[in-house]
Amino acid sequence: MGTLAIDLGSTTTVVAFQGERDKSVQLLDLKPISRIPGEVPSLIWKPENPQEEALFGYQVERLTLLDRNNPGFISDFKRWIGAPLNDSISWNYNLLPEEAGELLIKEIWKQLPAHIEIKRLVVTAPVETYKAYRKWLHKICFELDVKEIALVDEPTAAAIGAGQKGGSKLLVIDIGGSTTDISMVLLEGGEGQADPIAQLIRFNGEDLEGKSKQVLRCAKVLGKAGLRLGGRDLDKWISHYLFPDSDNSELILDAAEKLKCKLSNINLSETKKLTELALLNPQGEAKKLSLNRLELEELLQKNGLIKSLSKLLDKTLAQGSANGCELEDLSGVVLVGGGSRIPIIKKWLQQAIEPAKLITPPPIEAVAIGALSLTPGVRIKDVLHKGVSLRCWDQKTNQHIWHPLFLPGQPWPTDKPLEIILAASKGNQKEMDLKIADYEIDGTHEVVYINGIPMIRDEPSLPKLTPWEGTPLLIPLNPPGEEGEDCLTLRFSIDDHCDLIVEGNDIRNEKEIIHKNLGTLR
Repeated sequence: MGTLAIDLGSTTTVVAFQGERDKSVQLLDLKPISRIPGEVPSLIWKPENPQEEALFGYQVERLTLLDRNNPGFISDFKRWIGAPLNDSISWNYNLLPEEAGELLIKEIWKQLPAHIEIKRLVVTAPVETYKAYRKWLHKICFELDVKEIALVDEPTAAAIGAGQKGGSKLLVIDIGGSTTDISMVLLEGGEGQADPIAQLIRFNGEDLEGKSKQVLRCAKVLGKAGLRLGGRDLDKWISHYLFPDSDNSELILDAAEKLKCKLSNINLSETKKLTELALLNPQGEAKKLSLNRLELEELLQKNGLIKSLSKLLDKTLAQGSANGCELEDLSGVVLVGGGSRIPIIKKWLQQAIEPAKLITPPPIEAVAIGALSLTPGVRIKDVLHKGVSLRCWDQKTNQHIWHPLFLPGQPWPTDKPLEIILAASKGNQKEMDLKIADYEIDGTHEVVYINGIPMIRDEPSLPKLTPWEGTPLLIPLNPPGEEGEDCLTLRFSIDDHCDLIVEGNDIRNEKEIIHKNLGTLR
């Protein structure tokens, strides 16, 4: 029993599973529709004749004689799910994008191995069409026999799959089969804010659409640019370079893709020539594709790949700068997608993003792994209904203020402590008191009576602070603190029992001075 993640992609859909007691992620082999374990080509063949069976994924990819211009051959539908189709979009298939996506997800569900039981399904969605995507997902998952369904946005999933934490500012570069997308994002979380978590659509068998008070929490996009250019276009460049008069048949393109992947091995000599055969028919007629990495890189340069990527990067960075985020503010640059394996792209990117750090998680499954990480066990329901604040002395206003530690919606237990430094508020201060208060935003609407009739007043509620009962915890200062002097480093966390734990030390002598359970949160 465990969680299934489906990362629906423009060219490849990744299917991963994690058992409830497993630390590792399993890429599922869904024969006959998966190309290799975990990877299902995002392809559908839907004949006009209803008597003929539809084909999916690798079944379609293997049938290279299919007419790719036929309305029954459906590809690249993911990008249009939830997006308005207008005259500028050439969509000439006999299924709508949403219908194609529904068919593929249901076929994946049908092909799941019998030995696994799906307790939770998590699906990834693009940020720009997230709300429409959620509505679509709710509709198609209505018939699936699964107790929990959740949705997570792709940049957050990619970043979490790369090991990044809430509150991080990141550049996510996804070079897929048909598109390249660059997004500068700010992840939810950090500094007492609720960490990223998948958004529930169904929980414990109950449909939450229209009922859940869970707030929409996607990564905030600070800058974004994209291009309809991906790995398959590079395969066409290779094919045309080697056989200028060829018709770019799928067999030759598949051989070009295999050659491109082999030449992406960083341990390979630049001048070593590799060969791949494309068998054109049962009679044994074949074309030989031969290339070395130096020739491949020259070809990519000549066709403007690096120039195009540079323009996308510049556009995204300019948008980020306008939103107050510069390159040096980034926690890192996450590179995913099949194209991320190509050495010349990595080399260009490392130079272009200095001083930012390049992060390269598993390129194909990173988003699915991140999606699984955002739905850890049953902790999806373990979020604070009320937050908690600490009373602090504010030197600027010369008065006490309430500083939020954890806000409503914070998942628990916390992954890492929240660190706060406290300074003395007066000279010869011998102790500090820790006063805690519940912090809540009233989610209920106010009911008022007008002419004796109850009416619901829809007004935003202000945060409500309720100090905890009892004597505040006193922490002795030895030696006494002077006004404005940093004295204590305190680390607050929430444990498995939803208890607020504080530990800390005296900055001035590094002595550990406290480790205490302050009480249970609500």
